[in-house]
Amino acid sequence: MSVAKVIEVISKSKVSFDDAIKQGVARASETVRDVSSAWVKDQSVTLSNGKIMEYIVILKVTFVLKAASGAKTKA
Repeated sequence: MSVAKVIEVISKSKVSFDDAIKQGVARASETVRDVSSAWVKDQSVTLSNGKIMEYIVILKVTFVLKAASGAKTKA
């Protein structure tokens, strides 16, 4: 049996939504081990004079929790 945890990550990019997603996943992976998936919960943009200035995504990032050292796991 495995147990996973989900965290929320907000990422911004001046380039695109795709870039914001990639940056968010990359940054989460630097801090959290065993990232197994991510999904976009929401996305938005900031505007200035009718032009997109920033792409923003809210990601739900899932990672698998490791068993505690010395803990027994059930089969």
